[in-house]
Amino acid sequence: MKIDILTLFPNMFKGVFEESIIKRAIDLGKVEINLINFRDYTTDPHNKVDDTPYGGGAGMVLMCQPIFDCINSIKTSDSVVVMLTPDGVTYKQKVAYDLSKFKHIILLCGHYEGFDERIRSICDMEISIGDYVLTGGEVPAMVLVDSIIRLIPGVINEESHIKDSFNKDYLLDYPTYTKPRIYNGMAVPDVLLSGDHKKIDEYRYNESLKRTTDRRPDLLD
Repeated sequence: MKIDILTLFPNMFKGVFEESIIKRAIDLGKVEINLINFRDYTTDPHNKVDDTPYGGGAGMVLMCQPIFDCINSIKTSDSVVVMLTPDGVTYKQKVAYDLSKFKHIILLCGHYEGFDERIRSICDMEISIGDYVLTGGEVPAMVLVDSIIRLIPGVINEESHIKDSFNKDYLLDYPTYTKPRIYNGMAVPDVLLSGDHKKIDEYRYNESLKRTTDRRPDLLD
């Protein structure tokens, strides 16, 4: 998979992509990540990528030309262009799975007051990571990259993400425990020590259902 991230602040990503699972996926050749500063594509003599909004108002708006030219220079028939914006569809695990099937993902990070509306015409999807506003699309891009890369075959053990929250039956994950058996008076449930895998599976399903009912009843719909 190839992921191109269009951003005005590429240095924000350096530490994130040099650690843990993402770094391992890069080292294994499972994913190629490119950070592209779309300011490099502006034709403005002053190197501008934004301007004041028509009709007035606060803030600056990202201009069409640099972003159109940047995307058109890297887009292929295998690409999906994703705009990261507060008014996009809310990001879900299913969307992460869908995106993990693409060969080439282009993530467009906004900044300032937002995008010229016409930029939406060159994008295939618009995604928001939640009902709040950030200073730019860089942090959401990191979220998408992390959640997508772990789903690429060979990056992590497949069982690790198949049993994640939101996957099986759309339920939250069941509680897990490790040694010691008793800590500060809190004991591991006996069923997990029984060796009876059928009972353990039943226990875990019921705990997932209970946790989802208590914490995210909306998922049961």
